Amino acid sequence: MRTAKLLLGAVALSALAGCSTVHGWIHNTVHKPALSELEALVPAAPEMAVTIHEGEFARIQQFVTPGGVSVWLVSEPSIPILAVQMAWKGGSASDPAGYEGLAQVVTYSMNEGAGDLDSLAFQTAMEDLNMSFGCSAESEWTSCSVSTLTANAADSMALVAAAFAAPRFDEGPFERFLREQEVGLQTRETNPNYLAWRAASQALYPDHPFARETTAASLAALTPDIARQQMRALMTRDRLIVTAVGAVTPEELAPLIDKVAANLPETSTVPDVTPIDLAAAPVSQIVVDLPQPQSLVKFMGPGIDRADPDFFPAYVLNYTFGGGGFESRLMKTLRVEKGLTYGVSTSLDPNPSFLTWSGSGQTKNESAGEFIAGVKAEMSLLIEGGVTEQELSDAKAYLTGSYPLGFDSNAKIAGQMMSVRQDDLGVDYFDRRNALVEAVTFDDVNRVAREYLDPARYSFIVVGQPQGIGTPAPAE
Repeated sequence: MRTAKLLLGAVALSALAGCSTVHGWIHNTVHKPALSELEALVPAAPEMAVTIHEGEFARIQQFVTPGGVSVWLVSEPSIPILAVQMAWKGGSASDPAGYEGLAQVVTYSMNEGAGDLDSLAFQTAMEDLNMSFGCSAESEWTSCSVSTLTANAADSMALVAAAFAAPRFDEGPFERFLREQEVGLQTRETNPNYLAWRAASQALYPDHPFARETTAASLAALTPDIARQQMRALMTRDRLIVTAVGAVTPEELAPLIDKVAANLPETSTVPDVTPIDLAAAPVSQIVVDLPQPQSLVKFMGPGIDRADPDFFPAYVLNYTFGGGGFESRLMKTLRVEKGLTYGVSTSLDPNPSFLTWSGSGQTKNESAGEFIAGVKAEMSLLIEGGVTEQELSDAKAYLTGSYPLGFDSNAKIAGQMMSVRQDDLGVDYFDRRNALVEAVTFDDVNRVAREYLDPARYSFIVVGQPQGIGTPAPAE
């Protein structure tokens, strides 16, 4: 690590000098103020400290902008594209009861007009700049991303700044969102994955915000004014974190980020999310009746926090169990040997609010019982006999060898950095990660299998008209 002191000042003026007004793009009029004008409008920028992490995968520059926004930047001069990720802790789980869908309409509306630009004019401005900008809401995070040619970065970020400063929430786009959601309310009733999620949430954590779902009544309660208020609650300066990759320096990027954040509220309060404990009350089997020739089988058990020493042994074990495609035991047994499914897979979710080790696959209704029995049998075999030395070696080779593929574009690198920031893994995580995989031992993996893969710890959810599964507890 080393610290460099950078002065903004003249470079900030240079970045701003190419800025047009957003309205000017619609009329093909670009205002480029003279340097004397800018010197009168922009005060000298304060000194900004930049901490540089020289890593194997990326050279990450960390700094706080003069406006107080925390940024991680990878300067990549070889590709003339700037990718920016922005995120705020707080998402759809923060929707007030009875207003489910509120965070979704907020993020849906962010590129649907701002200031003098209605939805069509805003979209036209993005096309003229050859840029993209959009936002999304997950349970605990609200995120926005920008991708633009570096040459257009100042104008593109000015357009994004307008979206945060004066979002329109016009009736037209708002009503379009409601119509799309109403269609979704109907189609989800025949979506096996959605029905499985609903059944599991109602059986395992019915009173948690993660179990709430959008309804016709909650959609009817939404208004543009309520959405505007929620946008100001979710998107604040104090919770904003930024990652960026592109042909820019910290002193060039900082004023652009500050322009975007300038009109956000300083702070707000969003409710904390209480963690779900899946170990408390597993349900052996839940069935949702859905007339279709196949049954979707999902299974879910308690997961492992990233801070737990067992996480990486479990991560490596998951590759052999069900995460390694055709190299996994579940695929070899249930697809290749028995012909029960086209595909089955497993994954670990280290979200501290909802730690899970889960999997899923589809099979004919007639073979649903055999499929479930096969999953449980593979769990028991791993508990009793563990993995082989060859399986451990293969898992490590794949997990370490494929890791660089997540860094082959500016957008991917920005996304990887954002995930590390959201999970608070540390700026050196990219360099430690493969070593953590390699450090997993044969004994580690087999101990974790014995502790975490007991079928009795897992809830099985089946959607379809399954046969051969006994007398399960029905879905509520």
